[in-house]
Order: sequence, then structure tokens, then C-alpha cells
Amino acid sequence: MSAEPEVIDLDGRPPAESAGAAARSAIRRKTVLRLVAAFVAGVVLGGVGVSQLRDSREQRERLAAVSLVAFPDSVRDGTANGNGVLKLNGQLTVINAGPVPVTIRAASGHGTGVQVRDTGRSPVLRPGGTGSIDIEVHLDCATAFGDEPLSMRFSVETDDEMITEVSYPIATRGSIWHSHSRLWCADTRFPDGDGAEN
Repeated sequence: MSAEPEVIDLDGRPPAESAGAAARSAIRRKTVLRLVAAFVAGVVLGGVGVSQLRDSREQRERLAAVSLVAFPDSVRDGTANGNGVLKLNGQLTVINAGPVPVTIRAASGHGTGVQVRDTGRSPVLRPGGTGSIDIEVHLDCATAFGDEPLSMRFSVETDDEMITEVSYPIATRGSIWHSHSRLWCADTRFPDGDGAEN
């Protein structure tokens, strides 16, 4: 026995252990590569998912941006009931000022002395397109056609079958409805015996 203490070489590896360490090192490298590949795949898939979500949101916002312009177009006929109330049948022209095709499902308007409602026809309007809605207008000869515009409400359906309510003010004073009603209202007698003054 020697009196010298045994020295353990920590830098060196015994030949039997070096093969096991090499296998563990290879397994670690494969695991690290798999984790890096999974991370890269997650980044790519997440980027694609976020991009598709953003595109979908932009499309929904675009479809929700419904814009209409409307004005009185024509009068086919009218009748007065003798009590100062006139009923006109005519058309309202509607322009699709929005970016997507729309179908007008309903239209109505209420103002001082004026009530308007559609008679059931539902035109499809492409972007920038124009269509006519058959309407029925009820007028009080004494109070209709003030300075305030008539507030029209439209129920509009987009291609994705979403229903949106849209409002648009219509100037009735000076319109074709106004000029035609003056003819019928001029003959109307009110309870005090005076004719309508428009």
C-alpha cells in the first residue's frame, strides 16, 4: 500500500462512461432541436392564426359599414280623405353608398305630418347601385313639409345575412311629394273651412 492518497482525475472519463455520456448528449441535442422546432412551428401557426383573425375582423367591419342615400322619386297616384289627410303611392330612390351588396328588407319614416312605409318590395343593391322602393306616404296637409327633414329608417341585410338598421334624413320640402301634395291638398277643406296653405 502506498502512502500517497489516490488522485481522481475529474477531467478524464473512463472509457465505459464516455459511450453513455455521448448517448445522453445526443438525446439532449435531439430534445433541444425538437423544442426549437416546436417553438418555430408555434410562432408560424400563431402568426397565421392572428393574420386570419385580423382579416376576418376587417371583413366583418367592412360588411357592417352599410351606407344608404335616399330621396323621393315619383308619385303614381294619391287620394285625399277630406279631413286634410292625403295618401300618396310612389317610389323612393335608394343608393347603396357602402362597400358591399345589400338587400333592403323594410323602410319607414315618421316626421311632423308625414308617415312613410314601404309596400313590401325588397331590392338588392350592389355597391354604388341604385334601386327604387314602392312606398305609401300619409300626409297631414296642414303640418307636412316643414323645415325638418323626414327621418327614414331602413332595415338592410348584407351578404352574410346580418340585419342592420340604417337611418337617413330626407328633405321633403320642395320634393316631388311636396309638389304633388299641393295639388290634392289645395282642394282639402279643414274643420274651420280654410283650404291648405303650402
